[in-house]
Amino acid sequence: QGRSYRIEDVPGDDESFYAFIAYPIDLFEEGSVVNVFTSLVGNVFGFKAVRMLRLEDVRFPIAYVKTCGGPPLGIQVERDVLNKYGRPMLGCTIKPKLGLSAKNYGRAVYECLRGGLDFTKDDENVNSQPFMRWRQRFDFVMEAIHKAEAETGERKGHYLNVTAPTPEEMYKRAEYAKEIGAPIIMHDYITGGFCANTGLANWCRDNGMLLHIHRAMHAVIDRHPKHGIHFRVLAKILRLSGGDHLHTGTVVGKLEG
Repeated sequence: QGRSYRIEDVPGDDESFYAFIAYPIDLFEEGSVVNVFTSLVGNVFGFKAVRMLRLEDVRFPIAYVKTCGGPPLGIQVERDVLNKYGRPMLGCTIKPKLGLSAKNYGRAVYECLRGGLDFTKDDENVNSQPFMRWRQRFDFVMEAIHKAEAETGERKGHYLNVTAPTPEEMYKRAEYAKEIGAPIIMHDYITGGFCANTGLANWCRDNGMLLHIHRAMHAVIDRHPKHGIHFRVLAKILRLSGGDHLHTGTVVGKLEG
């Protein structure tokens, strides 16, 4: 069972407290962030006796971390793939994100890459809608990448979103991205699910593909200051589940946090 070993006051809040809780490692299945979350935040948030509860942070023992896959490849491999060293990589999300045809979407990708960006990316809800099916988008994007590379002499990239209605369809899209030479794919890990994300990360590791992660739906969980889960926990869980980098928003912008 869990054991609370310290209670601290929250500065400036007489009704809130920090509780430090330890759990035996044997309570958790190895390499399963699904089981970790089921145990840590599964039922406890629904207890009638608890008015508000927020998981602020979590620390994992090294022995448990080593049972998880972690990032499929890592930042150094991405720098090697894109041949970009000694500076941050610069990219953007294609806007408008919805409504463009695959051909016009590819044109926007080309113009961004030709203009100097290192990469472009799909947004979280660019999947496979009637106005732009995923296979057409993948093809036009790769055409744009090859054209921009030929004209600039630089390596370019685009994060192809393989998030899909089912894991089987997700892997189908990932396989096609690999087939046409895409170096990196993307997944919405909260809406797509931790189980699907861990499986995709393992696939990327086995197939030499980089994996970008989008945090869509995070604010439902982390925005309330007194209830939910802090984003740092979601980021740590993603680190264990598998992802080479995680979308975090901008320092100043339209999104909170």
